[in-house]
Amino acid sequence: MKVIVTGNFEQTCETAANLISGVIANKPDARLGLATGSSAGGVYPYLIKANKEKKIDFSKVSTINLDEYAGLPPDHTQSYRYFMDTNLFDHVNIDKSNTFVASGIGDPEKIIGEFRAQLKKAPIDIQLLGIGVDGHIGFNEPGNVLYCDAHAEELTNSTIEANSRFFNNRDEVPIKAYTMGMGDIMRAKRLVLVATGAQKAEAVRGLIIGDEVTTRNPSTFIKLHPDAVVIIDKELADLVGYKN
Repeated sequence: MKVIVTGNFEQTCETAANLISGVIANKPDARLGLATGSSAGGVYPYLIKANKEKKIDFSKVSTINLDEYAGLPPDHTQSYRYFMDTNLFDHVNIDKSNTFVASGIGDPEKIIGEFRAQLKKAPIDIQLLGIGVDGHIGFNEPGNVLYCDAHAEELTNSTIEANSRFFNNRDEVPIKAYTMGMGDIMRAKRLVLVATGAQKAEAVRGLIIGDEVTTRNPSTFIKLHPDAVVIIDKELADLVGYKN
């Protein structure tokens, strides 16, 4: 696992975008694993810029997203399909039929089945990740066990609380989500995790300091990946006690 320390959040996001752009440039039909949230949202403007400047071409790219809230239709402003459309897909030359975000509505078994089938179609060349305050990756929440394959996950109170800032109130936050399993994530050829903010310090400390791997901090499983990059800014590195 490689750790990159940048000067600030913007540099962190640009560094992640450059890694993704490099994959697209070298493999025009690359399959991208994408994420949502504030960290990922900071990465996408740099990909849009690179596309507008014709440095990268999305016309043959396919994508699959980490997760989606259960119960939200795709046009809901807090659905992850809506997030991806408005933050990336609407602004680059990608064929939206080549993008996949699990449905948030419908029969759960069918949704999970389709999600798993999509994951089996082709390997993910590079997977963008964020990290939750409790160390969750995608919506793989800390607990006694983690799951290998795509599944429905009940969200922890800390995740619901953290995500409530995107809704009018806490009661509006979905309590379940569909997510890639840890096995799905670990099968990606390369992982790029972006972390920022003092509230992530404890989780990031577990990830980059020491060698413990625990279901109580799902992000620590990234230590086992053969090609993983964690990008943090200097402020966060200082908080967790990381030295280059």
